[in-house]
Amino acid sequence: MTPRVFIVRHGETTWSLSGKHTSTTNIPLTASGEKRVLATGRALVGNDRLIVPSKLSHIYVSPRLRAQRTLELLNIAYRSRTPLLSPAREGGIPCQAEVEITEDIREWDYGDYEGITSPEINRIRKEQGLEDGRKWDIWRDGCPGGESPADITARLDRLIQDIREKWYRPVMEGENVGEGKKGDVLIVAHGHILRAFAQRWAGKELHDGPTFLLEAGGVGTLSYEHHNINEPAILLGGAFVVGDD
Repeated sequence: MTPRVFIVRHGETTWSLSGKHTSTTNIPLTASGEKRVLATGRALVGNDRLIVPSKLSHIYVSPRLRAQRTLELLNIAYRSRTPLLSPAREGGIPCQAEVEITEDIREWDYGDYEGITSPEINRIRKEQGLEDGRKWDIWRDGCPGGESPADITARLDRLIQDIREKWYRPVMEGENVGEGKKGDVLIVAHGHILRAFAQRWAGKELHDGPTFLLEAGGVGTLSYEHHNINEPAILLGGAFVVGDD
């Protein structure tokens, strides 16, 4: 099977519910958010599920606590060598993949727009004379005092290159091709950065503006067409694994 990247957005928070943009602020998951992540883990993680822990080569997670808590609640008994993550919850499916906390997958830095909603941002930009007849578009305009689309592109391209060279090229083009070597990667992070990640994975510019969404606690899948590392693709529907140790 062609290796895949599973992207998981952190569970619901009070700010995600209200539409406030959250990057550097550490907001905990709501009780409902935790329950939904637990349900996602039960439904999608397992030896006969979409995400098979034994097939994970590596796990990347954002430094923000809401993302790390989401990883803790998934049905994965991961190995952790970092003091920032609590041990995986008991009863999870064993997984030998290392967990890496990386700034490259932290949320888009909203700068001056941290903690406010899109309608508020549009009002502020109109007062500042920045609207120019168009509503704010993060994919085009970025965030004053925070990150631009070029900033996001640079760090995501660096991460994608790391994933492809470390975890995928050896499986897809090396000596172990066809031997069932694990190669899947799991990323637990945030809404805007994961949508941008999918866009860059497919080789698209951010200013094209992703029209796909990723709900709080939601899971997306990326892979390759024709088992070719030069043909990255968004996997619209991934099948569960059955009859495969």
